[in-house]
Amino acid sequence: MRARQVFHYKDRQGDLVCEMVVWALPTPTSERPHGLKYRFYCGRPGDCLVRYDNESGKGDHRHYRILEEPYPFVSIEQLLADFRQDCARLAGWRW
Repeated sequence: MRARQVFHYKDRQGDLVCEMVVWALPTPTSERPHGLKYRFYCGRPGDCLVRYDNESGKGDHRHYRILEEPYPFVSIEQLLADFRQDCARLAGWRW
């Protein structure tokens, strides 16, 4: 069974793009014990300002431009709140 997309948001404000995608996995894994795969992005073409994701081999983490650090996943609600706050603070995104 494949991952199932459960949430997708994409919008633009001028040259800024914000996109959030969440998939539900068929079963949790050791890398994704919460059972979710996600990719959240905010930036301009060729210029990533904020990105949260949990690609294979890296687990939950976030990017601030070139800085990458682990992200302590608590819940999908907290993930959304943290990403939205970072987009507003670092990219000037208006929610």
